[in-house]
Amino acid sequence: MEVVSNFLQYSISLLFPKIIVSSFASMHSSCLHFVENWFGRDRKSLNKNGAKGERNIYHEKQVKELCALHALNNLFQDKNAFNKQILDNICHSLSPDNLVNPHKSLLGLGNYDVNVLMAALQLKGYEAMWFDKRKDPSNIDFSKICGLILNIPSEMKFLPLRLNRKHWIAVKEIDGTFYNLDSKLENPVAIGKVLDLVSYLREQIRGKDREIFLVVDQDLDRNSLWKKEPKWNETYGVPAPLNTTNNRVNSTVAVIHLNSEEENVLHDETGTKDRKKL
Repeated sequence: MEVVSNFLQYSISLLFPKIIVSSFASMHSSCLHFVENWFGRDRKSLNKNGAKGERNIYHEKQVKELCALHALNNLFQDKNAFNKQILDNICHSLSPDNLVNPHKSLLGLGNYDVNVLMAALQLKGYEAMWFDKRKDPSNIDFSKICGLILNIPSEMKFLPLRLNRKHWIAVKEIDGTFYNLDSKLENPVAIGKVLDLVSYLREQIRGKDREIFLVVDQDLDRNSLWKKEPKWNETYGVPAPLNTTNNRVNSTVAVIHLNSEEENVLHDETGTKDRKKL
């Protein structure tokens, strides 16, 4: 009887975790299916999303929490650049042993984190460089970048709830004008030229919980991305003084040396006279 009891306990100890995992996976799958039906968006509607408007600009609009996917496709101006399956595969490759993947939404809605975004860009030969907000955006050489991706606060409505989430948006130069390609916008919004973009980025920097990433080629020399730091007189419009500082200093030093020699001569002459008197 004791042998049977031990056998049952051993069997339960082996099977119970597998049963729990299997049940959780089944529940998770059912939950995903429910969410898909609730939001009324399937993959066919996702594939149909995005079109080129009057300015020939490709602009994907928001589906679920796939803002990272939309930002990437809007940045590359290509609806086939990435899809949900590619980003999900990246999530799995980043955390292959996790039952609940930490890089995306538990419900399968998207909500991809920065690690997924950076890995996706690397597949295309690009990198996302975090912009240090202590710098001024005017120091960026915008001719060296593919575009920008911003992470900003956003509000999401889910049933009667309002959830505070983070939202990915793309900013790209098209035909000499920078555009905000936020997937939550009805249409792309023109920001303007470089000076307008600098003002826009300064506003973003002043906001709370906002991050800016510069999308650059992997082979780019990082030092070439930054313009030369402006001097104080360039920053405030003060004309630079004539280059006479060194002459002034040398003249002053020469005078000091001359005076010193004169004093030495006088001192020597006085000492000589004193010695003669002795």
